[in-house]
Amino acid sequence: MTYCLGIKTRHGLVMASDSRTNAGYDQVNVCRKMHTFVCPGERVFVVLTSGSLSLSQSVITLARKDFEEGRGLATASSMYEAARVLGAQVRAVAAIDREALERDHYQFNVHLLLGGQIRGQDPDLYLIYPQGNPLYATEDSPYLQIGESKYGRPILDRGVRYEQTTLEEAAKYALISLDSTMRSNVTVGPPIDLLVYARDDLEITRHRRFYDRDPDLMAIHTHWEQALRKAVADLPDIRMSREDRQF
Repeated sequence: MTYCLGIKTRHGLVMASDSRTNAGYDQVNVCRKMHTFVCPGERVFVVLTSGSLSLSQSVITLARKDFEEGRGLATASSMYEAARVLGAQVRAVAAIDREALERDHYQFNVHLLLGGQIRGQDPDLYLIYPQGNPLYATEDSPYLQIGESKYGRPILDRGVRYEQTTLEEAAKYALISLDSTMRSNVTVGPPIDLLVYARDDLEITRHRRFYDRDPDLMAIHTHWEQALRKAVADLPDIRMSREDRQF
């Protein structure tokens, strides 16, 4: 399984992903799900992937080949067009593999998150569906998720605000969201990739990979659990009726 998320604020973007591709009692595999495409000073793209590993690898391989040859993401005139470029790559892989997969009762399953900026434009964040169509994050809903999203969503809903949240805060929300997911679902796990992109940097300068038992990641895990328990303890007591009623 997978959990990846992107957060957009007025200051820039935070992108985060786990690296677990499957988990069982006797087999745990990992694979990087964060991919970058950079022309320094001109454009920066960060792509996160979930779903079938073979399909996502095919999409990234096609996108990388075009990018290195000066096509596709290298020439997209806007973030929307860049999302459409990736959508076209998803459709190209579908044309090759979907029929064979579905004939053997496998779903064509690949989702992408695209975050980045093109010089002279605002940073933006998109989700690309298996059909190739994109959805963009808004100021009212400034984050997007793919994969095992339900466990890590509540903290994002309650905390992230486009205008108010700093990049440093957004990075903490991303790690707490991932930590909450890993706590509840063994199929999501480290290493964790975290990338912070500040508006108009047009290069990648802040990236970190957190391995299992990383002391900084463990500190966030411990402080968050302690703060949550204290917050619950500090809540007003619940008033209960003293009436004798049958339920």
